[in-house]
Amino acid sequence: MKISAVIITFQEEKNIAAAIRSVDWADEILVVDSNSTDKTVDIAKDLGAKVISREWTGFASQKQFAADSAENDWILSLDADERVSDELRTEIEKLKAKDRHADGYTIPRLSTYMGLEIHHGGWYPDRQLRFFDRRKGRWKDVVIHESVAIDDGAEVGSLSGDILHFSVENASHHHRMISERYAPLAAKLMFENGRRTSPLRTAFSALAAFIRGYFLRLGFLDGFPGFCIAFFAAYHTFLKNLLLYEMQSQNTTLFADAATTSGSDDSS
Repeated sequence: MKISAVIITFQEEKNIAAAIRSVDWADEILVVDSNSTDKTVDIAKDLGAKVISREWTGFASQKQFAADSAENDWILSLDADERVSDELRTEIEKLKAKDRHADGYTIPRLSTYMGLEIHHGGWYPDRQLRFFDRRKGRWKDVVIHESVAIDDGAEVGSLSGDILHFSVENASHHHRMISERYAPLAAKLMFENGRRTSPLRTAFSALAAFIRGYFLRLGFLDGFPGFCIAFFAAYHTFLKNLLLYEMQSQNTTLFADAATTSGSDDSS
């Protein structure tokens, strides 16, 4: 079993060194960069990674390209803001010594938020299928929350060592992530999948999200960071529903306008 650690990047000079060092034991480190203008590429090359520059085509597409471009069939996929823990490295190295193994493995992801490791609120264990045989699985072609789909009949195992996740820098960054990326993409996906909302659902969805994260999923056990996570989850839920409502309202208006125009043409 030879392993390629693959990382996709864009403007990640703050993170890329730590990510690469956490997988410096892999047989290959491949970085697929979306034309960064900071020092991301230089840092990656200095640390011995192979770098391929490629225009951004979406998370799933970029990660699949990275997997396809690797030298080895066994892929360990990381984001630039993630690290492989020592415990996970040990587990994977033990797997390499075995004659038999599954076709892919889910890995728990432990996020740090406001300096605290988050164990509640739905943020942990947040299992991700990130270590897999590319001959048996591919990244799903979706616009958000991309994941690996393993072939029917393939075996999926689980590891206990964590991927360490450092995605949110501060409150302002968290707000931008939701408003500029996650909520618009989620609304677009819901709309394309035929999901619809209403003013009432939009208004109360945020409250339901907060209660679910802070109380039902025990987010309060993570202290003030847990409260902030629940608050931003509520904001995300409200915003994606609001954007969805705007999309469906605009679509209805356009449909009505088209129908009116069509009726006028028929009568002329």
